[in-house]
Amino acid sequence: MTNTIQHADFLIIGAGMAGASCAYFLAPHGSVILLEREDQPGYHTTGRSAALYIESYGNAAIRALNRAGKPFFLNPPKGFAQDPILTPRGSLTIAEADQVDALEAAYAEQAATIKGLEIVEGQRLLDLFPAIDPEKTVRGLYDPNDMDMDVHALHWGFIRGMRDKGGKLVTDADVRGLTRSPDGWSVETRAGTFTAPVVINAAGAWADEIGKMAGAKPIGLVPKRRTAFTFDPPEGLDPDKLPAVVNVNEDWYVKPEAGRFMGSPADETPSLPTDAQPEDLDLAIAVDRIENATTLKVGRFHSRWAGLRSFVSDKTPVVGFEPGLEGFFWLAGQGGYGIQTSAGLGMTSAALARGAALPEEVSSQGLKASDLALDRPALANAVYFTG
Repeated sequence: MTNTIQHADFLIIGAGMAGASCAYFLAPHGSVILLEREDQPGYHTTGRSAALYIESYGNAAIRALNRAGKPFFLNPPKGFAQDPILTPRGSLTIAEADQVDALEAAYAEQAATIKGLEIVEGQRLLDLFPAIDPEKTVRGLYDPNDMDMDVHALHWGFIRGMRDKGGKLVTDADVRGLTRSPDGWSVETRAGTFTAPVVINAAGAWADEIGKMAGAKPIGLVPKRRTAFTFDPPEGLDPDKLPAVVNVNEDWYVKPEAGRFMGSPADETPSLPTDAQPEDLDLAIAVDRIENATTLKVGRFHSRWAGLRSFVSDKTPVVGFEPGLEGFFWLAGQGGYGIQTSAGLGMTSAALARGAALPEEVSSQGLKASDLALDRPALANAVYFTG
């Protein structure tokens, strides 16, 4: 640790997708330092995400953020990324005989707003995903609009863009203490001491712990473990030409991933903030569900991992200043939506952190700052999660 004191207009704690996107949109408006506790950004959650852009995914606030960021993803600024952020994939939600009513309800809810949404069965179902077991799966809901997201390109596009605008990334900067003085905030880390009038808490699963250091009230953040693995396809089946597949109950999914399949039990197991690792039981559950619903055989894992997705009670991000704690700003609770909301949430948090109104891209989608604020009713009785 050095004794150097560095100053900025904005200090952002956490260089995952949330912190990086906020830094990108803040950098044109003031000096930014992005602090990361690990030796590389995105280690705990962003780097373990295999994202789809699903415009209809999530609650009303999440869907508004999805829509607000879509133009950025489709047409990012020149030099932001070498390859497209979004590429066509499509998704197929499948149902067994006793799940058809749930599938029909999903179609009824989404059909009016999603162009091309299609109920499929029989040969059409097999054409879309030949590994469907027709003796079990009787109907599907196909959405051709869902797209793969290049998480690495997006994340580093934000970081690179921040740097190009004068921002700074500091790694190995685990926060040891936060203190408030009349001049602003002082953040002590193993990489040195940093000061700023505004501190943005984008620490992911650790956000409530950072808030506690600063003297803020908890927002009730609960990190939840999500397990995933990759495995080889059967001979003759090219995953890259197939849609992602999820059971209508959302208790497993399979997604093509670089010539292989990625599978998951779609678990949401509450966890303390930690370097999450896959549990043997979760892996076994996923394999059993996938092999029972399809003709795929997992065989052996090519890779396996787990990550934390952190939620508050209403599964809506918390974005705004802590009342009574001047200059302490929350950017937390993205849950399982952090990648696809990153552009919308980045421009939103950057505006609110500097005291500006929501950008037109966001407000035009019907989202209000109060929908994300700390004083919303859902957070009124939040407590610390203790495992």
